[in-house]
Amino acid sequence: MASLQSSQSPQSASIALLPGDGIGPEIVSATLPLLRELFPTWTFTHADIGWGCWCAEGDPVPAATWDILDSADAALMAAITSKPAAAAQAELAPELRDQGFVYRSPVLQLRQRLDLFANVRPISAPAEADESWEFVVMRENTEGLYSHDMRLDEHPELHKLISDDVTVRESTPAETAVALRVTTKFGWERLLRRAAETAVQRHDQGAPGATLTVTIAEKPNVLRESGAIVQAAMDTVAAEFPQVTFEMENADAVAMYMVLQPERFDVIAAENLIGDVLSDLGAGLMGGLGLPASANIGENFAMFEPIHGSAPDIAGQGIANPSAFLLSAAMCAEHLGTHVMAAQSLRSALRRALATHPTPDQGGTATTAEFVATVRAELTS
Repeated sequence: MASLQSSQSPQSASIALLPGDGIGPEIVSATLPLLRELFPTWTFTHADIGWGCWCAEGDPVPAATWDILDSADAALMAAITSKPAAAAQAELAPELRDQGFVYRSPVLQLRQRLDLFANVRPISAPAEADESWEFVVMRENTEGLYSHDMRLDEHPELHKLISDDVTVRESTPAETAVALRVTTKFGWERLLRRAAETAVQRHDQGAPGATLTVTIAEKPNVLRESGAIVQAAMDTVAAEFPQVTFEMENADAVAMYMVLQPERFDVIAAENLIGDVLSDLGAGLMGGLGLPASANIGENFAMFEPIHGSAPDIAGQGIANPSAFLLSAAMCAEHLGTHVMAAQSLRSALRRALATHPTPDQGGTATTAEFVATVRAELTS
């Protein structure tokens, strides 16, 4: 595979490698030798993260992991387990229970502490499809409905804001929760700038469906005040990118057209929850959660990860699909500008391997190791 590097002068890069939980460690183990060959100037540093860290230490992101992230050029994560609050407390080490530890998603921690505001998820036609289309869902990571989720008994000052609601009157503060949708012009402007830059880049690269269009999936007819903030941000950024067409559509209509006419989209921008839903719908269009990769991009750092979870039901069986993790590595290489040709070759090899020797989630019988071997064979054929 050394020939893949011959026409480039790649720079070195330090990659924080976060295997995580469930199928994560076995995917990393199966793919790391291939990644080392494809991206020989990368230095991988393993870092602990996830459920095991929470259970043993009371924090899913240990201090040592933050140190590794601080010194890395980018991070590559495999899979993370998250569970409800009650399960989190029940699975803590006995000596840590009732000590005030509160579980907080490690992915959200990384996104917010490192200010990884743009979650970028490419969606493309399945490998076996006759049609060829591709678009990008870009989701805001740091605000929206995921930023503040509170119970009324812990925040009584919120009660007066919603006390006239019929259901609130029939409930108690301890049985009522409020999720605040935070919407700022600053947050949306930087997201839409990134979306516009992505649309321009896709157009310059000749990507399928690259029409220099950013579609904002929103609900401005219902969420009028926050929708007005989004509109104001769109107007500002549209003036900065006259070559890009900005359009706002109702999020439910966007979901429908993603199914019926996926070829109509180029870049879709959305707030946190809406973008989360739409990107998983996109995963379904591709053929399942084992396929889509994602990037979490900030001004100074980026983390790349599959969008699938830790899949505890198949962990340890050696049948997990490593495609999304490998595609995440390809996204990382393209973002860093290192081994870009190798990343493109990896994408093509993965598509061929999925068509000929798929893993069980794609209707095949290949084990994780067999699938990686097929990818390797495609790269060297």
